Amino acid sequence: MVIRLAISVEGLTEERFIQSLLVPHLQDRGIYAVPLQLGSSGGDVSFPRIKKELNKLAKGFDKVTTLYDFYGFKGKGEEENKVSLEQKIVDCVAAPLRDQIIPYVQMYEFEGIIFSSPEAIENNILQRGLSDWASGVLQQFGGDPEKINDSPQTAPSKRLLNKTDYLKTVHGPNIASEIGLARLREKCQGFDAWMNELEALQE
Repeated sequence: MVIRLAISVEGLTEERFIQSLLVPHLQDRGIYAVPLQLGSSGGDVSFPRIKKELNKLAKGFDKVTTLYDFYGFKGKGEEENKVSLEQKIVDCVAAPLRDQIIPYVQMYEFEGIIFSSPEAIENNILQRGLSDWASGVLQQFGGDPEKINDSPQTAPSKRLLNKTDYLKTVHGPNIASEIGLARLREKCQGFDAWMNELEALQE
């Protein structure tokens, strides 16, 4: 049985990442995934937009999942964490449709996972010394890309923008593609758990 999966994403960067890496991987398993930018134009990840989008998508697909960053998620409380935020995403959806929702919030944002390979960062941005710099950042967080933090100054994308000529929609997906799903899953436990959930749709 073919499963039609909508993936509601934060923006073009995530859409390109999913199109290049996740869509072929899932299609091989009989899961036909379609990345769709939130509200058709991306950005502004907030509960009112999520509610409108997921309720609509749940009526047109077998399953609906999300790829939103924890950093920059609007309307989250100070004590909010990944689990509570994902539960609130499910709660946005009408009760009869909730079983179709697989919420996923990336800690702390998409750019974190590309620190899985400092070499790939340097290879794509083409600035000497970036591999050593990115390795140093990663070491600060115990080698876990998903712990690179939640701050307007030091979130993963801010580090990249402050240090490099990083172009989010170009470099982000290209770096992730060079890294490949296997290494991303090996280094990023949250991301790997999400992939396991998606793959299990066909079990």
